[in-house]
Amino acid sequence: MSTTNDTSRRNFLKMSSLTAGGFILGFNWIGNQLKAAPVANAAMAGEIGFNSYLSISAEGIVTLYSPNPELGQNIITSFPMIVAEELDADWSKVKIEQAHLDTVKFDRQLTGGSGAVPHSWMKLRKAGATVRHMLIAAAAKQWNVPETECTTADSFVLHAASGKKASYGELAASAAMMPVPADVKLKDRKDFKLIGTAVRNVENNKIITGKPLFGLDFYREGMLHAMIQRPKAFGLKIKSVDAAAAKAMPGIVDVVTFGNNVAVVGKSTWEVMKARKVLKVEYEKDGNLESSADHNKLFLDLLDNGKPKQERKNGDVDTAFKNAAKTIKSEYQCPFLSHSPMEPMNFFAHVRPDGVELVGPTQTPAAARAATSKLLNIPEDKITVSITRLGGGFGRRLKFDYVVEAAELSSIIKAPVKVTWLKEDDMTGGSYRPAVRYRFEAALDAKGNMVGYKLRGVGINSGNPTRPDNFPSGAVDNLLIESVEHVSPITTGAWRAPITNFLAYAEQSFLDEVAFAAGKDPVQFRLDLLQKAKTNPAGEIKYDIDRMVGVIKLAAEKSGWGTKKNVSQGFSVYFSHRSYVAQVCEVVMDKGKPLVKKVYAASDCGQVVNLSGARQQVTGGIVDGYGHAMFGKLSFKDGETEQKNYNSYRLIRMKEIPEVETHFVDNGIDPTGLGEPALPPTGGAVANAIFKATGKRLRNQPFMDEELFSGKKVESVLKKEKIN
Repeated sequence: MSTTNDTSRRNFLKMSSLTAGGFILGFNWIGNQLKAAPVANAAMAGEIGFNSYLSISAEGIVTLYSPNPELGQNIITSFPMIVAEELDADWSKVKIEQAHLDTVKFDRQLTGGSGAVPHSWMKLRKAGATVRHMLIAAAAKQWNVPETECTTADSFVLHAASGKKASYGELAASAAMMPVPADVKLKDRKDFKLIGTAVRNVENNKIITGKPLFGLDFYREGMLHAMIQRPKAFGLKIKSVDAAAAKAMPGIVDVVTFGNNVAVVGKSTWEVMKARKVLKVEYEKDGNLESSADHNKLFLDLLDNGKPKQERKNGDVDTAFKNAAKTIKSEYQCPFLSHSPMEPMNFFAHVRPDGVELVGPTQTPAAARAATSKLLNIPEDKITVSITRLGGGFGRRLKFDYVVEAAELSSIIKAPVKVTWLKEDDMTGGSYRPAVRYRFEAALDAKGNMVGYKLRGVGINSGNPTRPDNFPSGAVDNLLIESVEHVSPITTGAWRAPITNFLAYAEQSFLDEVAFAAGKDPVQFRLDLLQKAKTNPAGEIKYDIDRMVGVIKLAAEKSGWGTKKNVSQGFSVYFSHRSYVAQVCEVVMDKGKPLVKKVYAASDCGQVVNLSGARQQVTGGIVDGYGHAMFGKLSFKDGETEQKNYNSYRLIRMKEIPEVETHFVDNGIDPTGLGEPALPPTGGAVANAIFKATGKRLRNQPFMDEELFSGKKVESVLKKEKIN
C-alpha cells in the first residue's frame, strides 16, 4: 500500500492497511473534522501521531480505542455503540480497548465532569460514518455499480439490484485504498437502530467472573509492594522514626522516609501491612489541629462577620427586603465526606534510567504524568501511563497524590513498586468533600411572589461554594449571592457533582420553604419562577428554561404529583453539568419514622446513547445522593478523622435502597452528560418529602443525626403542625 505523507493532514486522521488485510482509521479527538492520509501499517500509524483509531480486521472485527478511563460510567459500552451505529456494524463484532495516555493523539483524556460522551459524540459518529462510506466505495468499485445504489446493514455492504453482498472484513483491505471523504453525512436520528436502546455493559462478564481489570489486579514479576504510614492528623509532621522492628519482619526489604511519609517496602502486601503495625513514628505539631466543633463555630462567625466575595448581584436587594410583605431566612450545613471507592487507592511505578512506567486507576492520567515529571525532573515523553479500569472514584482519583508517591518511592528504592492504601489510609489521610454552610434569605410580596433572594455560602477549602448562575438566578429581580472561604490544613477535592452535591439540596429545600410560606404548590411555584425568567429575565441566564420546565412537568406527570393518598411527596429539580433532572420522592411513615419508598426521576441529558447505562447512572446517582444525605458524615477531632473505616463511616445498605423509576426527555439534542446530574436534586426531594410527612425541616446532613429518626417525636410534630 502506498504512503501519503501529507503533513497538513496528519493531525486529523490517518489510515493504514494491516498485514492481515484489514485497515485502521485514525480520527482526531481534538478537532471536529475528519480527514485522512493513508499510511503503510499500524506501526506507522502510531509513529505519525494518530489520535485514536477505529480498526476493522479481515475477520470483520471492529475495534475502538477509548481514551477516557472507565470508572463505571459505561463509556466502554457507549463509545462503540456510537461508532457501530454510524458504521452499521454487527454489534456482536464490535469491541473496545482502553487506550494508554497519549496527549498527542487525544485531548481531554480524563474522566470527570460528566463530559466523556458529550465531548466525543460527533467525533465518534464521524469516524463510523467515514469508514462506512469507504466500505461502500470499495464495494461499488468492485461491483462496478454506483455508490448510491449500495446500502449497509449488520457489517455487510449490499447491492439490491444485483443481489450482491460483501462483508466488512472482505472489503476492509480494498476500502483502505479508497479516498477518505473530507466530510460525510451522518444518520438521521429516526434511523438509529442501536443508539437509544438498552445494551448490556460489555465488561459485565469479566467483572462478575473476576478477570484482572482493575489496578489492584495489576501484577508485574519482580515488583515490590509498599504501604505508607502517614500522620494520623492534619497539622502534624514527623519528629522521629524507629524502623528497627519493622525492618526485622519477614519479607521486608526496606523502610523509607520521604516527605511526611514512612514507606514499608516488602515482598507482599500482607507482610508490609504487618510490618507497618510495629513501625514507631513520633509526630509533632505543624499547624492547626482542627475539630468539627471548631468548624461549626467558624461557620457561624464567617456568615456574620466574614469578608464575602460577591458572586452575583441583580437589582436592589436591600430595598426589596425592606419593602417585603414577608421574609424567610434559613441555614443549611453539611459535613466533610469521604469518597470511599470500593477499590482501595493503588498505583504501580517503575522509575528506570531510561524513563518511568506508571500503571493503575486514575481519572487524570495526564495530570499524574505532569506531576511526576515535575517531581522527578524527567521529561514527560519519557513517562508512560497505562490506565486500568477504576473500581469507583467519585472524584477521589482526580487527584494524583497516590500516583506521585508511588513514583517517588520507586525512584528512591530504584525498583518497581506497587503502593497500596488500606481503606483506613484513605479515610484518615485522603481528600474529602469540603464542609459548607449556607444562609438563605427570601423576600415575598403581598401576592406571595419572590421579589428578593440572598445566598451566602461559607466553605472549608471549597473556593466558591455557590453556583451563582443556577436557578433561581435570573428569575428573581433582586438577588445577591456571596461566598466566603476558610483555608484549612485538611485536604479537600472534587466529590461527585462538586459543590452541587449539597448546594442543590439546600437550594431546593429552601425553595420549598419559600413556596410553603407563600402558600403555593412547590411545583407550580418553580414553574411560575421559570415563566418569570422567560418573560422578564433578571440578568444573564445560563440554564435552559425550556429544558428545566420539561423535566419538571415530566416528573410531576409520572409521579402523579399531588394526587396520591397515603404517601407524602417531595419535589426537587436541578441543572448541573449541562443536564437537567427533576425528582419526586415518596415517603411513608413506618413505626413513627419517615421511610423513603420510591423516587421518580425525569432527566434531560439530550440523546440517550445506552438506555441501560443511562438508567444505571440515574439510579446510582439517586442512591448515592440519598445514602449520603441520610448517613454520610466525616468529623474531626484535633485534626484527626473520627471515622476510620466502614464500621464507623455509615454508607447506605442494599435493604435501604428505595425503588427508583427513571424517565428521559427526548428532545433531539446531542448528549449533555449524565454521570453526575442525578445526584444533586435527591437530597432536596427527600428532605421536602419528609417535611410533608412530618412537618420537620431537615437543614443539616446527615438526616439520621436528627431526632426525627429516633421515632420518638414524629407523632407529636404531626399533631402540632397539622400537616399530612
